[in-house]
Amino acid sequence: MDDPPPAVAAAAAAARAAQPAWAAAGPAARGAALVRFADALDAAAPALIGALGADLRRPDGSISATEVASTSAAARGWAAAAAAAVAPPPPLPSPTLPGVTHRVSREPYGLVGVVAPWNFPLLLAFIDALPALAVGAAVLLKPSEVTPRWIPAARAAVAAAGGGLADVLRLVEGGPDTGAAVVDAVDAVCFTGSVATGRAVAVAAARRLIPAYLELGGKDAAIVTASADVDTAAAAIAYAGTVNAGQSCMSIERVYVEAPVADAFVARLVAHVDAVRAAGLNGPAVRAAEADRARRHIADAVAKGATVATGGRVAPDRAAAAAAGAAAPLRVDETVLTGVDHTMDVMTDETFAPILPVMVVPSVDAAVAAANDSAYGLSGAVFAGTPDEAAAVGGRLAAGGVSANDVLLTAFSPAGGKTAWGVSGVGTASRTGPRSADRFLRTRNVMVGGRGGGHRPWWFSSVLARRAAGAGRDAADEKGGGGAA
Repeated sequence: MDDPPPAVAAAAAAARAAQPAWAAAGPAARGAALVRFADALDAAAPALIGALGADLRRPDGSISATEVASTSAAARGWAAAAAAAVAPPPPLPSPTLPGVTHRVSREPYGLVGVVAPWNFPLLLAFIDALPALAVGAAVLLKPSEVTPRWIPAARAAVAAAGGGLADVLRLVEGGPDTGAAVVDAVDAVCFTGSVATGRAVAVAAARRLIPAYLELGGKDAAIVTASADVDTAAAAIAYAGTVNAGQSCMSIERVYVEAPVADAFVARLVAHVDAVRAAGLNGPAVRAAEADRARRHIADAVAKGATVATGGRVAPDRAAAAAAGAAAPLRVDETVLTGVDHTMDVMTDETFAPILPVMVVPSVDAAVAAANDSAYGLSGAVFAGTPDEAAAVGGRLAAGGVSANDVLLTAFSPAGGKTAWGVSGVGTASRTGPRSADRFLRTRNVMVGGRGGGHRPWWFSSVLARRAAGAGRDAADEKGGGGAA
């Protein structure tokens, strides 16, 4: 049942009322509550895994298990990092005002809003909520209405944590109207989702002059150099391109491979993708819109000369329908396309499906240029003969984070997208990593003047004193001069 705007406002007011005590409790007490929350998540793992699997149509429980484990690990990580996140820098002398010292404090926003997506609904709800809670903010969290089954178990875990966590972490449920009410009620907002909705959130936040941190998707590229281990690269890219049925903002959606190893790489990639499909590790698309987009992208690519190396089918999943007792959802086969180029939608627009288009390039320079020829810039990956070579190539990519000889490492690193459709916001704090809590802290600078008395030379009192002294000297000079005459 949707929470209407008045219910959202009431939840926001309750969270705000509890926030001062939560902030005053200090990082140790907040951290202890987050650890208990992590323990409660672990205890509820079977229920959460079942709920996530049902909502996301995941036949393989390992993906949901990883999501639960990652969320509880993040809670423990922020419990440990809470004190450092709010620690003030040491006092510093002013570079421009002699005798003045800067004493900076870092204080949390009162209430942070989180509007979360459906594709990793537990993890991506708490990836923003946890650092905000750790530094002392209250959180108003709206999970996606598309995947709601996990919410009761998460509420129970919040309640079990004690320590006031349930007072400052309020969950509200509903669709667009509920989300809009969240944006209207908070001091800062985090949104993950579509470009269109993200723009609306940004506009609403701008009207209220509050920070908005947006993660609006990606078209992540992988580069495979001639020196790379092609089987390792193929196995990693097959995973990063098809996990969760490709429904991830950090999925690999474009592959650029140097010509000398292209045939060997494609053969190994097809073998790994075929193995994923045969094992039934992915389910159907969560929403028909994703399947329809995948069908269009495949058809457009084939019409422009691409070849389906494996997969390519979008069709009703009868087995999933029978298990759920519902209408058959659409399944997108794990797919490899070859002979692609940037005239094709599959190479330029986010697909959000398990499709891996492979483009052969003559050199690393050409691969970098093609990878950077994109409106997206969330993250990417490079495979090369040595870690240093991979890192050097990765440093040339216009992406917020790059995995060198691996994939998806940037999901838990300090990274921000380089383009409008990656991570953006008011300010430059990244979404993940140790500095992500900076998004939820205000900085107060107390500038301390010199000790004891004394007037500053720029004060009017000093200016007037100098004028008076000057006038006195002038009078004395005139008097002295007159006597001499």
